[in-house]
Amino acid sequence: MVRILATGADEVSRPQDIKIDPFVREFDMGLAQPLARSVRLNGFATCLRLEQVYWNILASIARNNCCSVNALLSRVDREVHLRHGGVKNFSGLVRVMCVVHSLDQGAVGME
Repeated sequence: MVRILATGADEVSRPQDIKIDPFVREFDMGLAQPLARSVRLNGFATCLRLEQVYWNILASIARNNCCSVNALLSRVDREVHLRHGGVKNFSGLVRVMCVVHSLDQGAVGME
């Protein structure tokens, strides 16, 4: 990366040491692998592409609610339409929902 200084001289900036390594020991790259699944959202068939870690979190949420992942996603889709008139990026909403759920549980769900 090149940074322009006020004097006009160029200086190459060096990456700073990270105090907390985001790649924990034995990090499973498979959790970052995108996976497309066919789902039915309130009767409409669609394809949802999420990273494996999000599918894992959704499965856990569904288990806790004694329902299937499809039923859970249909409920989310229905509620977002009723409460907010829909959403442009359903996959993004699902990712945020999973992160918020994991934060509420006190852990990032990498089951």
